[in-house]
Amino acid sequence: MFVVDTNVLVYAAERSFPEHIRCRERVEEWRRSETPWYLTWSIVYELARITTHPRIFARPWAAPQAWGFIGALLAAPSLRMLLATERHAAVVDAVTQQFGGLSGNLFHDLHIAALMREHGIRRIVTRDSDFHRFPFLDPVDPLD
Repeated sequence: MFVVDTNVLVYAAERSFPEHIRCRERVEEWRRSETPWYLTWSIVYELARITTHPRIFARPWAAPQAWGFIGALLAAPSLRMLLATERHAAVVDAVTQQFGGLSGNLFHDLHIAALMREHGIRRIVTRDSDFHRFPFLDPVDPLD
């Protein structure tokens, strides 16, 4: 069980990135696999935000193109969505108390980390070093 972070999906989606081929191969492998893998809705919406943003992509996608890519991910039989439970607020509180220095954009990562802790998932496939701030997670670079 593992979560796939936004950056891996962005690299898989956009051919102009040097990481594209390896990340696309990994995503296709996960889509065909029977092993469960996970996203969060915040990852999905961040993927849409990035792929349609004209200051991030030289040729940003139109919303239907972004949602088409997301729809293909969501159609994978092995994909599951991590959702907050009734314990979510308590888990977020515990993580924010335990780890200082969380502010700004780190709250997006905190949300993912808290959902993972809530569901007992440790591994996150990401190129984002910020996830190393949470010792209860096991960040794995898809290019290693």
